[in-house]
Amino acid sequence: MKKLLMLFISIFFVTAAWASDAAISDLEDLNLAPDSYWNGPDLQGEPEKESTFTSGIAAYNNLFGHDDILDYDYWAGFAYSSIKDTTTSGLDGQYIAIPGSGAKSSDTYAVGYYNTFKSFQPIITLAEPQTLSGAYFTNNNYAYYSMTNGDVFAKKFTDDDWFKLTITGIDAEGAETGTVEFKLADGTNIVNTWTWVDLSGLGVVKKLTFDLSSRDNDVAVGMNTPAYFCMDNFNEDDSDENDIHHSDGGCFINSIKSEFLSR
Repeated sequence: MKKLLMLFISIFFVTAAWASDAAISDLEDLNLAPDSYWNGPDLQGEPEKESTFTSGIAAYNNLFGHDDILDYDYWAGFAYSSIKDTTTSGLDGQYIAIPGSGAKSSDTYAVGYYNTFKSFQPIITLAEPQTLSGAYFTNNNYAYYSMTNGDVFAKKFTDDDWFKLTITGIDAEGAETGTVEFKLADGTNIVNTWTWVDLSGLGVVKKLTFDLSSRDNDVAVGMNTPAYFCMDNFNEDDSDENDIHHSDGGCFINSIKSEFLSR
């Protein structure tokens, strides 16, 4: 009887651990080789391909293509990376989280990129509609060093500048549930650590969209700040975390429904 009881207890904890892992998206289940990245599928002769990759509860969108005229590859949406490097700047730093690892020193993290030339926005689709806890966010090397030092396209940030990530919740019927705003830079305070952002105020969602905006803009081409962010440990419970920054990010929750807008 004692052995049977221990077997039931073991099964319970294994099942509970599996359910907990399945409820989050930490990218570790993608089994990426060290110091590498994935930014799109094999085109197999096609000029461009849309796809998704899945980790835990979340499916991340991706666009990958090749421009034959200019002979270069391009991507948009989400990629994932295991590169640990805090010094590489410029375009070579686009797949690198500035803290030098994933959240909690993990190996793998997501990189989001809003390719405005392709009008392709980062989007996460959930396996089932649910209320989310939150996720960790930070800058990638490209955006961080561009804002810190300036580059050929963008200015060095001063006290009046800002760079903002806006996350919008979408329910199963396609209606917006609200938005959360997180400043990846506020003046010269440019985020370089993993910061927890609470997403629970979005309510029950099926999908999240990610938009980026900056005070540094050009009339002809739009935003000058590189349109990237990094994300990790999506929908993880952060209640026991003490070593990673937490923030409402100057968080703005807008849950106004259409019936109120019509009044």
